[in-house]
Amino acid sequence: MGRRRLALLLEYDGTAFAGSQLQAAVRTVQEVVEGALGQFSGRQTRIALAGRTDTGVHALGQVAAFDIDTAHATDVVRDALNHFLPEDVAVRAVAEVADGFDPRRQAVARTYRYRIEDGRVRAPLTRHRAWQVERPLDGSAMAEACALLPVGVTRDWAAFSGAVPAGYPTRRTLLDARVERCAPQAVQVTLEADGFLPHQVRLMVGALQRVGAGRLGPAEFAALVDGPPASAGPAAPPQGLTLVAVRYPPGTIEWGN
Repeated sequence: MGRRRLALLLEYDGTAFAGSQLQAAVRTVQEVVEGALGQFSGRQTRIALAGRTDTGVHALGQVAAFDIDTAHATDVVRDALNHFLPEDVAVRAVAEVADGFDPRRQAVARTYRYRIEDGRVRAPLTRHRAWQVERPLDGSAMAEACALLPVGVTRDWAAFSGAVPAGYPTRRTLLDARVERCAPQAVQVTLEADGFLPHQVRLMVGALQRVGAGRLGPAEFAALVDGPPASAGPAAPPQGLTLVAVRYPPGTIEWGN
């Protein structure tokens, strides 16, 4: 039985988690996944995650990697982990990857999706899946503002960042930015980049919501990018945000199950 490096494709409901990364005395995604791995393998196993999600943020395509001594097929590992995991986390697929695979450093893009439900009576059944705002939003103005963002250009996004340490690199490349009305009373924001700064997506969505509410013009929104660090926002609440996918160079991961 040789040592292997495996990757997990994770889906989770972030409502009852204090984020994805391991923290003392609080429930996190990393904690419960490592607990399931320990029950499966009989050994303490540390995982590495592709990205950090905050309290209340969900994931459809989070990626984790770890080393394990097992001869089991990947579908057996998937099913065993799902047996031990709680209902708000699931392993969608397992893949064998190269030794030393780093799910964070080797990622070339991450895609997030944010849902806003607008112009309706509050909906208890979706309160953990969307930002619910009472008044209708101008989705066309939001889409116009989003289209003004610099896509495909590596530039400084410090204006749309939360607090970061001194010297922390704030240049990123936005690869896709779209706003669409996905239902009569719901707007969806999709953002893809080679990486995001802390709270960047929520700050961008919070500013876009101001455009939709008529408190900020599309050109004023676009100008926020050139503002001083941590000047844009405010941050949208976490529950509308989902990490949809993490993308890697071709051939890095083959999700076969």
